[in-house]
Amino acid sequence: MACEAVENPLATAEGEGTDEKRSFRVLMIAPTSFFADYGCHVRILEEARILQKLGHRVTIVTYRNGHDVPGLDIRRTLPIPWRRDYEVGSSRHKIAFDALLGLKTLEVLLRERFDVIHAHLHEGALIGLVLGRLFGLPVVFDFQGSLTGEMVDHKFLGETSRFFAPLLRLETWISRSAHAVFTSTSNAERLLVERFGCDPGRVQTLPDSVNADVFRPAETYPAGELAELRRGLGIPADRRLIVYLGLLAEHQGTSHLLRALQLIVQQRQDLHLLLMGFPGVPLYQQLAHELGVADFVTFTGRIPYPDAPKYLALGDVAVAPKLSATEGAGKLLNYMAVGLPTVAFDTPVAREYLGLDGVLARRGDVGSLAEELARCLYPAEFCTPVAEMKRQLRQRASRLFRWELAGRLIFSTYEAVTRQSVRANRERVQSEGRATSPQARHG
Repeated sequence: MACEAVENPLATAEGEGTDEKRSFRVLMIAPTSFFADYGCHVRILEEARILQKLGHRVTIVTYRNGHDVPGLDIRRTLPIPWRRDYEVGSSRHKIAFDALLGLKTLEVLLRERFDVIHAHLHEGALIGLVLGRLFGLPVVFDFQGSLTGEMVDHKFLGETSRFFAPLLRLETWISRSAHAVFTSTSNAERLLVERFGCDPGRVQTLPDSVNADVFRPAETYPAGELAELRRGLGIPADRRLIVYLGLLAEHQGTSHLLRALQLIVQQRQDLHLLLMGFPGVPLYQQLAHELGVADFVTFTGRIPYPDAPKYLALGDVAVAPKLSATEGAGKLLNYMAVGLPTVAFDTPVAREYLGLDGVLARRGDVGSLAEELARCLYPAEFCTPVAEMKRQLRQRASRLFRWELAGRLIFSTYEAVTRQSVRANRERVQSEGRATSPQARHG
């Protein structure tokens, strides 16, 4: 199912049959250290921004850590004395964080009125479903990958673990119980319907999106600006540059990328890798030294999201060696909007976002990744149509993955679930009234 052909009886992106002047009071639940310049945080941020732009009021409840974002109403939990670090991925410490997040959400709901709960990730959806029933609010679940699938990908849990089956049942209940579910890809939509048995009428693909006016090609920057940034990073001027932006982790394919770089460097040395992200920088710096490619890699650590477009514009080629078959890959859209030839491991998500214009390496195959990167780095030698690829990728991002389209889809879904909720609450009250009437009591 291609992104451009998604339909859902629950809602339409054009808002047909809805009152577009209505303003919703939205409570977003974000079980993460928002904001932290990566992945799902960007999706949460941009969804909140487009909703505010459309006139809705958004309040975000999240963990204690994270950067505040000007213009966003962010409510944070109490701190945990024994754990002051950011939480990235699966962690046993998240149990305590989520308990505090549930209490904070309850506090906010007791003090203020909302029309809908928009819950991110399974932990947020669980909190939202419990409290949504208590307060009579519909819950929209923003699904960004399988809970158990992520735990397996992160080596936090094995499929043979005694905890796997009960967690899978919990994941299934959460996915089926939400009034509506957003997925970032059509592949995830199919996963929810076919594997978890979700009602197709409640599941809607809401692709990650990108602001193509912000993420833009190198030629749109003032003369000398990018060259100065490159010099400041210490990248030799005569090297072709591969750029990566995102988490540094095994499930993201970071080791595979460094090993692919090693294979290319064995043949030629006129290239460089700009590895932008966190955590695990010391771990991968050590691996780069062991592989003999330390002089061909620059580690930047965390890149603030507002600076990301300019750093990406330095590149000649972008890479996304993510191994997960279920998680989203929003970075691909940023690469595409900048007009970078993009190489990714062959996953359903990469195919869906890149279409026919990206370059796919065999999933998990270091040699294939090195080969495809070389084809894009040295197009003249391999007759690679890089110029056409750049144009098509940027055009695809600008046409299919705009936040304005996402905002209209979110709005119309809110309209549908709140109408359903009002109707269900009215029927419940009428049913309770009939059950307590004198006629009912005396039979």
